[in-house]
Formats: sequence, structure tokens, C-alpha cells
Amino acid sequence: MSKVNNFIELVEAISTNEPKIEIKRNITVNYPLIISPNTKLVGIPQENKSLPALIFQDSDGIGVTQDNQISDLSILAPSEKRAIFSASFSEDLGHFEFKNLTLSGQFSFIAKSPTKTADLILNKINILQADARHYLEQPQKYGVNVLQGALTIYNFNSDSSSLLTIEATDISIGQENNPVFGSGVFIAGFGDNGGKVKVKELQTNEVHSTGKIPFGVADLITGAIFIVNGAYASSVIQSGKTTTYGVNDMVLDAWGEVDNWVVNDTVTSYGPSGIGFVNFGTFKTFTAKAPIETYGLGARAYNQYDGTLEEGHFSSINTFGDGSIGIQISKKVGSIFIDGDIKTNGDTGNSLVKGINVKLPANALSIKNGGEVKKLNIHGNIETFGKQITSLVADSGAIVHNIKIDGQILAHGENSETTNISSESTFPYI
Repeated sequence: MSKVNNFIELVEAISTNEPKIEIKRNITVNYPLIISPNTKLVGIPQENKSLPALIFQDSDGIGVTQDNQISDLSILAPSEKRAIFSASFSEDLGHFEFKNLTLSGQFSFIAKSPTKTADLILNKINILQADARHYLEQPQKYGVNVLQGALTIYNFNSDSSSLLTIEATDISIGQENNPVFGSGVFIAGFGDNGGKVKVKELQTNEVHSTGKIPFGVADLITGAIFIVNGAYASSVIQSGKTTTYGVNDMVLDAWGEVDNWVVNDTVTSYGPSGIGFVNFGTFKTFTAKAPIETYGLGARAYNQYDGTLEEGHFSSINTFGDGSIGIQISKKVGSIFIDGDIKTNGDTGNSLVKGINVKLPANALSIKNGGEVKKLNIHGNIETFGKQITSLVADSGAIVHNIKIDGQILAHGENSETTNISSESTFPYI
């Protein structure tokens, strides 16, 4: 074990492969440091109980290799750099633990060939600022690329036998009105057929993010929490507000597989085409116990354009932008329950659909051709306030097997109507 108080002592401890390095003071660091396999890097509280900080002047921070632990530290790199990054490509990277860390800069764990396995535990990670927009490893599907996140775990090995396993709890990213740049939490495998990521648990506190994407760009997106294809999550639990601020910033997005996703606080987007919950993946259950609200042009609240959702529970849905549909379903889903109202407040406007900007009316509920719902229970109203808007639309080919609406269907806007149900749909509306 080595106890260090300055930069020279820290470099010496790392170069001599000390198995445990205890950091007792704030240290300004001149260049990235890569710790050896089986090394533990631990902060020791100072006399006033504050944890020491490693302050990187103009570089990445700490590179991990194999079976490493980092805990009880602030690691402060420039926001466009990586505070912690993977720096080894062995076949088995072993077990990593990251606990009680405050970070400036990206947390980046990207596994590339020949890496086959790694196991990560993250607990109490607070990422104050990060800019992940410039990293070129980006998933591509549905006509768009996804920007990496402040917290990025990415299996970039095309070998389908490669597997990363993750348990991440007490994760906080950005602050209200001070988001990180890029996605927030980004977890991805190598597409549909390559290396995989298994998430045992992901638990977040507040997450605030924006990609700073220029208006009109249609082929880039971000997500505050994004489970990308190649990733499977057993449990996702959000305990704090989740907010995006800009163009094409999805709040919750999934291309992968999720067993159970629970949202305990508000989901909010402010930018154009900033969808609240967009699902292209395969879900067993999704439960939003707090409202989903969107404020931007074409910012829909819940979108099912691919994949499926076996059971969805929503508190309430409210959109304020033109082209901002409340719920739109284009694929087969199971049972959808809305505890409150579905309300939209906009007219027709542009919205991003699979990498193309198209005109959409701000319908409250839209079932498209190919959309099929086993059960739809709405406790509150289906309500629109925009001009020339239909509150409930069922297109030709749409199928709803069972529907129950306790409230009313209302259309307040000029030249608007409550329903437009195609005779070529299956819709037992009463």
C-alpha cells in the first residue's frame, strides 16, 4: 500500500505497480494516468471530511486495465475529455468497481476486440459535466446516429460471444438547467448481432442532457437514458427528474431489451423532436409514476414505432408543441394503462420520424396501420387544444382489441374533431 500526497508520489506508486494507492490530498495532474491490473485507487477524507481531487489540466484522467477499483475521489478532467476510461484490450478484463466518485469529463468504458468479458459495478457516481459529442463510435439504426453519453458503456466488439455485465446504482448526471452535452446514460452493444451488454440494474437520480444538435439536422439523436440495441436491462429505476433541453434529445429511448423500467419522477423535454419515451426495443413492463411532458416542436410523449411493450402504465401525458402527438402506436403492444389525461396543446408541425422530418398533427392518441393494442384503459380525458386536430385517430389497419375510457374525448381547437376512426380499422369503441 502506498499513501500519496503529490503528483510525484502518485506517478511513482503507479509505475511501481502498488496494489493499493491511497490519495490524501488534492493533486494537479499533467497527463493521463493508466493504473496496472489489480490496482486499487482510493481517496482518504481530508481533515474537513472532503474527499481529495485529481485535477487533470488538459487531458484525459484515469485509464483502467483489469480488476481495478476506484473509490472516494473527485476526478476532474476537462469536460470534453474522459475522467475514467478503459485502456486495455485483454480477452478477460475481469471485475471493476467504481464507488463514491464525483467526475468532470466522461466515464467511458468501451470494449473492443479481442475483449470478451468484463464485469462492472458502479455506485454513487455523480458526473457534473461532460461533452461526449465528438466521439466517433456511434450506433446507427433507423436512419440516425446516437451520440455517446456522459456515462458510456459500449461493447464495440463485433463478436457475439463478447459480454459486459453491469450494475449501476445512485447515478447522477448534470444539473437542472446545466446539462451534460451528448447523451446522459448510454449503454450499447455492437448492433443487433455483435457483442452484448447485460445490465443487472440501472438506478438513476437526476439526469440532465442535451446534444446541442442544430435545428434541422435529422440524422443525429441523443437520449438522457438510452438502452441501445445489443443491450439487455433487467431493471431500470429512475428516482429523480430526467430532462433534455435541445433538438432531437430523447428523454427515455430503447433499441434493446428491458424487463422492467420504473419512472418515479418527471420526464420532461424542452427541445424540438425531444420525445419523452420512444421505444424501438422489446419491453416487458414500463411504469411512469410521474407525468411525461414535452414542450418542443414535434416532441411526442410516447412513441412505439418498432419493437413491442407488453404492459405500460402512465401517470399522465401533456405535450405543448406543434406536431407533438401524445401517444402514437405503430406496432403490436399488450396492455396500456393511463391513470390521468392525454392532452396536446399544439397544431400541426414538423417532427423527426426515423431520421426524416415530417409534418404531424398533434393528435392526443394515434393508432397507425400496423399498430395493435391488446387492451387500452384511459382513466382521464383524451383532449386536444390545437387547430384542425383530431383527438383520437385509428387509421386503416389499426387494431385495438379492448378499450375503456373513463373520461371524455374533447377537441377544443378551431375546426378540430374528437375522433376519426377508419372503417378499415378494428376498434371496439364505446
